[in-house]
Amino acid sequence: MALPSTGKLGFGLMRLPKDGDRIDIAQTSRMVDRFLAAGFTYFDTAWAYPGSEEAIRKALVERHPRDAFLLASKNAAWLGCKSAAEATAQLDTSLARSGAGHFDFYLLHNLGETRTRVFDDWGLWDWALRQRDAGRIRHLGFSFHSTAGELDAILRAHPEAEFVQLQINYADWESPSIQSRLCLETARAHGKPVIVMEPVKGGLLAKPPADVAAVLRATEPGSSEASWALRFAADCEGVYTVLSGMSSTAQMDDNLAAMRGFAGLTDAQRATLRRAREALAAHPIVPCTSCDYCAKACPASIGISGTFTALNILELYGDKARAKDQEGWLVGAQGRKRAAECLQCGACEKVCPQHIAIRDTLARAAAALA
Repeated sequence: MALPSTGKLGFGLMRLPKDGDRIDIAQTSRMVDRFLAAGFTYFDTAWAYPGSEEAIRKALVERHPRDAFLLASKNAAWLGCKSAAEATAQLDTSLARSGAGHFDFYLLHNLGETRTRVFDDWGLWDWALRQRDAGRIRHLGFSFHSTAGELDAILRAHPEAEFVQLQINYADWESPSIQSRLCLETARAHGKPVIVMEPVKGGLLAKPPADVAAVLRATEPGSSEASWALRFAADCEGVYTVLSGMSSTAQMDDNLAAMRGFAGLTDAQRATLRRAREALAAHPIVPCTSCDYCAKACPASIGISGTFTALNILELYGDKARAKDQEGWLVGAQGRKRAAECLQCGACEKVCPQHIAIRDTLARAAAALA
């Protein structure tokens, strides 16, 4: 079934503007209006995004005709659910919160690693197909955070997926853990359109290291670093739309300026992005590939690879809040212990293919992320 036409820019609703601790509905409404006026129609929310579905009901669903936009939401069955009934109830909750009547796109949320099994064990793929037949959802897919090999296995097991949502950006293009390029190529090999998430890497590529920014500004002094990241993702073959989690009207205006009428990058622009990627890759980081041999050997169950990912974010981009957020997800949320709890036994270093000085690096991370 062909996906409906939309622009190359999607409005990600995970990081909406705040007025204190509440989502700013007035500003969100202005952003929605500008987005639609520019000819874009795709909005992306999720059951797991606090307040997002209610906010988009007020800012979008109650203010615009239902056929004027495409709305996506997601099912995070692995998040706190103890049964299939609790998991399937997420769709009822999402429809009630959003008031949308139906979701144009519905995603099984964040497949990869241990999360994948929940959807299979509880029969949620078949359940979702029944929801599509009933008209409660129109198109079924999934979002994914893991390796290209695992993505290939899921797509082989579930050819009914109509699309896949992947983390694609120039910083992670050749990342051994995120595998942006390999995952994109895998989706294309299965003929699946790709919705891009994290094109600006959670905002980090809006403020890349100074030498990377200098490469971009030397070519286009008037273009923001974020606009380069968006255009890189949109230029990739097989991409259906690129989600940007915009948090202000200023960010909306910058994104619209970059993406309105976008018809692809020039060869010169692609060469600039290659130089930017090379400059970023030249920065010294912990050379961890997230193979997790160390995790299997660690008697204290330290989240070693997740800690190193967080440390690399801190040292590359200087964003401690983002680094700690990643540590919380990749270490704490996965049931692993933090770097400060390392026993300094050295078992991890005996099995590390990259010969990383893991104990010293964990000590550095513990201090830096405290």
